[in-house]
Amino acid sequence: MSDVIGAIVAIVVGAGGVLLLFWALNAVVERLPDRWEARLKPLVFIGPAVLLITAFLLYPALDTFRRSFLDASSDNWAGFENYAWLVTDPSVRETLFNNLLWILFVPTVTVLIGLVIAVLADRLSPRWESVTKSTIFLPMAISFVGASTIWGFVYAWRPPGRPQIGLLNGIVVGLGEGLSALSTRLGGGPIEWNPITWEQSSPINDFALMYIMVWLEAGFAMVLLSAAIKSVPEDTIEAARIDGASEFQIFSRVVVPQIRSTIAVVVTTLLILVLKVFDIVRVRTNGRFGTDIVANRFINELITFRQFGHAAAIVVALMLVTVPVMIWNIRRFREQEATR
Repeated sequence: MSDVIGAIVAIVVGAGGVLLLFWALNAVVERLPDRWEARLKPLVFIGPAVLLITAFLLYPALDTFRRSFLDASSDNWAGFENYAWLVTDPSVRETLFNNLLWILFVPTVTVLIGLVIAVLADRLSPRWESVTKSTIFLPMAISFVGASTIWGFVYAWRPPGRPQIGLLNGIVVGLGEGLSALSTRLGGGPIEWNPITWEQSSPINDFALMYIMVWLEAGFAMVLLSAAIKSVPEDTIEAARIDGASEFQIFSRVVVPQIRSTIAVVVTTLLILVLKVFDIVRVRTNGRFGTDIVANRFINELITFRQFGHAAAIVVALMLVTVPVMIWNIRRFREQEATR
């Protein structure tokens, strides 16, 4: 109960304190001459935000960049040793390769699934369309940790001969038993399908972990793409039908080009999420069995191995990859707004 009270007090004091701060600063500025009021009033509203961004974003980023040139304890100068480690260490190269697979697989499959569901749901009646979309979107309410725990039961493995509690291995063993019985009736030998270690067998385990994120984000892609598809002018679709275009040609040559900007937004958002995700790998394998990714490797270097220099170098490399994507997305958004 004390925790709840403390949280309520923190919210009230925090929100009330911000409002009081703006009110007091605004009252002070309004008492100044008009010339100074016009100059200082914008700073009243953006000044606190700039200070917070500087204190909690800009300064930590610059300090992380500085620490990437220091040793494990951040006490002595190490030069470019940490960046050389990023390039030469075999386990880091494996981690970078895994991240590349995530970058290629997750956004592509998520957008494709989102597109297919959006198109198919658009053909349903309004009632069933809402039910279908709500069901597909529901995993978005689950945290990455919660989803990883759920899929742990789907991928669960038990040795052959023991009852399989995992959904996939239950299906695999059940199919094996059915085919074995059929083969025996036809005079053939028994067929045995052993349960699969989904999270330990490479490269299956990488894609098994990736699919958890696809399951989580497919609803996000579906909602945005469905809204974009509904905004496509019906006249262009009817004109294509009159010209004899098939439904696939209408979708690929009429609809998709008009929702390209929305697809770019979805892909960019998913790409940034992929570069930052670590929860799924952390919960399921913690990077074992060749499944490590950059964000999880950073956590291990920082907390488990206490290699602060390596951890800082990983963060700098991650920022260098993420920032150009964000800049490209901002420029594309501005160009799109300029053409409206």
